Amino acid sequence: MDGDRVEIDGGIMEGGGQILRVSTALSCLLGLPLRVRRIRAGRSQPGLRPQHLSGLEIVRDLCDGKLNGGEIGSTEITFTPGKIKGGTHIADTKTAGSVCLLMQVAMPCVLFAASPSELHLKGGTNAEMAPQIDYTVMVFKPIVEKFNFTFNCDIKRRGYYPQGGGEVVVQMSPVKELSPINLTERGTVTKIYGRAFVAGALPIKLAKDMSAAAVRCIRREIRDLYINIQPVREPDDQAVGTGSGIIIVAETSTGCLLAGSSLGKRGKNSDKVGIEAAERLLQNLKHGGTVDDSLQDQLIIFMALAKGVSRVKSGPITLHTQTAIHFAEQLTKAKFTVTKSEEEDPSNDTYIIECQGMGMINPNL
Repeated sequence: MDGDRVEIDGGIMEGGGQILRVSTALSCLLGLPLRVRRIRAGRSQPGLRPQHLSGLEIVRDLCDGKLNGGEIGSTEITFTPGKIKGGTHIADTKTAGSVCLLMQVAMPCVLFAASPSELHLKGGTNAEMAPQIDYTVMVFKPIVEKFNFTFNCDIKRRGYYPQGGGEVVVQMSPVKELSPINLTERGTVTKIYGRAFVAGALPIKLAKDMSAAAVRCIRREIRDLYINIQPVREPDDQAVGTGSGIIIVAETSTGCLLAGSSLGKRGKNSDKVGIEAAERLLQNLKHGGTVDDSLQDQLIIFMALAKGVSRVKSGPITLHTQTAIHFAEQLTKAKFTVTKSEEEDPSNDTYIIECQGMGMINPNL
């Protein structure tokens, strides 16, 4: 620590934007001044990209904080948080940078604000290397709301690579504290559904091809379940640019949601996009965990903030999750343990992530 500034090395472990998101959100929540060095040192283009800078700026605005070093390409920032207030805030990456990653950094902060918040997040809604907005609505939202809060996510406009231009409005009210979660029983898969979408210049036939290829792929492993993957053409007035992709969700008897998704791009056969998403879903179903590999790391900050013990059963622990745990422990008094799950088939690669949360109390309520 430098005086009382927490020092974060942004180049260790996952070495990407997630370190910045977790540490900035926790700095804002805990009122801890922060310095992050070697930002995204693990990436081919190190330093802040537009979406990371927008994320920092929205957190700064949410709490009237002070941010130094906030420029594109900057590899070191200092952040001094103020008091978290509600109200309307806008973050615009002005690129196809992911709105879902903006949501990841802002959401924990506004839960402990003084009044309700409305976040207008602009950028890419369906971007590579980030959860798609459909994943956020179909999987992340119902599961994260088990921590005992709710939010509304309105997709105003979809935006795709390279220009972005999408807009999502998130509304949420603050809470006194978060409840712990217990997601350890997978149950059996009861239904599989999803959406295959095209937008802009692409014909609906591509969405139908993605859907059909995905269904064929899943049918080889799961024969007796009804599978409903809707082909959709996004309305022109609700989408900017040209894009395509698919998300497939499996719902279980205990309310678990696991997904596989994939995005189309120029020169990539639409059957391949569908098969890729189906294979990801099947892989997530194979390990026997209650969360998929995209949700795993997104739950860590909420487990750290909650009051009491949270337990989540997952497949192999991703580097993103290990990184989130490392920084959540460094900044909060939460304590995580990860143990191999014993009770079932030893060939299953499942783990229990347990966290004694810090029990954050909203000082404003």
